[in-house]
Amino acid sequence: MLATAVSAMARSADPPGLCEAAAFRAARQTEVPVAVLHSLALTETGRSLGPELRPWPWTINVAGEGHWFATRAEAEHFASETLLSGQDSFDVGCFQINYRWHGEHFSSLREMFDPDANALYAARFLQTLDAGAEDWSRAAGAYHSAVADRAETYRARFDRILADLGKGTPSSHLPASTGFPLLQPGATGSGGSVVPVAHGASLPLIGY
Repeated sequence: MLATAVSAMARSADPPGLCEAAAFRAARQTEVPVAVLHSLALTETGRSLGPELRPWPWTINVAGEGHWFATRAEAEHFASETLLSGQDSFDVGCFQINYRWHGEHFSSLREMFDPDANALYAARFLQTLDAGAEDWSRAAGAYHSAVADRAETYRARFDRILADLGKGTPSSHLPASTGFPLLQPGATGSGGSVVPVAHGASLPLIGY
C-alpha cells in the first residue's frame, strides 16, 4: 500500500512531490525501504503544508540555520553566494547532503539539488551506515550525527515518522511542531542534519 501511495506521489510535480518521487526511485535502485527514505526526507526537510508534513527540495542549512526557497533557482543562487562568502559547510536538498563532506561525489553544486541525485546518494550512504543489519533506525541516527545523544534524539523523531507511515497515513497526523528547528513551519530555522562521510569514514553529514 505504501509503495502505491508513494508511486502516486511520484506523479506530482509540486516541490514536495519531487522529494517523494525521488525517494521512491532511490528505494527501487538500492533496496532501501521506501518508507525509510520517505521518513528520512521528512525528518530532514519536513514542512507543515496544510494538515500534512511534507519534504522540501529547495532547502539549505548553513551554520545551523535552515532556509527554504520557493524555487530551485533561488536555492542554488543562495548556495552559490554562500560558497563565494567562504562558507563551504552547508546541507542541501531533500536529504540535506553536506557540500563540504560530500560535494566531491557530485558533478556540481547544481546536481546536489537534483532530487533524484540527492535521494540516491542518501540511500547509498544510509546503506553504508546500516552495514547489512537492516537496523534502519540506528542508521538514520548515524546519518544525522556521530554524537550519540544527537543521534538518539534524531532517531526518536525518525521512528515516530516511520511508524506513522506504517499506519498508512503519511504525514497527515504528524504534529506541526517537530522539535527539530529545520522542520518548523516558516522560511528559516536552525538545527540541521545529515552526517559527513569523507573518503569512506563514518563522520557526522554536517560536521557534528
